[in-house]
Amino acid sequence: MEYSSVLTTCTYCGCGCNFYLENLDGRLTGTIPCKTSPVNQGRLCIKGWNAHEFVQSDQRLTSPLIRKEGRLVPVSWEEALDYTASELAAIRSEHGPDSLAFLTSAKVTNEENFLLQKFARAATGTNNIDHCARL
Repeated sequence: MEYSSVLTTCTYCGCGCNFYLENLDGRLTGTIPCKTSPVNQGRLCIKGWNAHEFVQSDQRLTSPLIRKEGRLVPVSWEEALDYTASELAAIRSEHGPDSLAFLTSAKVTNEENFLLQKFARAATGTNNIDHCARL
């Protein structure tokens, strides 16, 4: 058996709690709170304690999907990003920048939320951005 633990940041909200993910033979098996973290000081909420479970879920998406002929079809990341960029550009061109809106997530870091608001405002020209920070 091969065991390791990896220090990481919880993805369930923007607080930034740290914990160690326990890895046994290539599979995540548990979560250990980081006692030296200034944010959570060795404590975790129920979501943090179970953060390792979704990683290996058989319901987790493993590739991007695009709807083609009424069906969601797996595609490459390059195709998905090209499609998304062209659709956003077309909508913005036809209806103006305020026809676009963005919703960020409480399941990413504050830095990732900042990047999306910067993208919304600087790249697309809209102030229509909101955040779901409810825990």
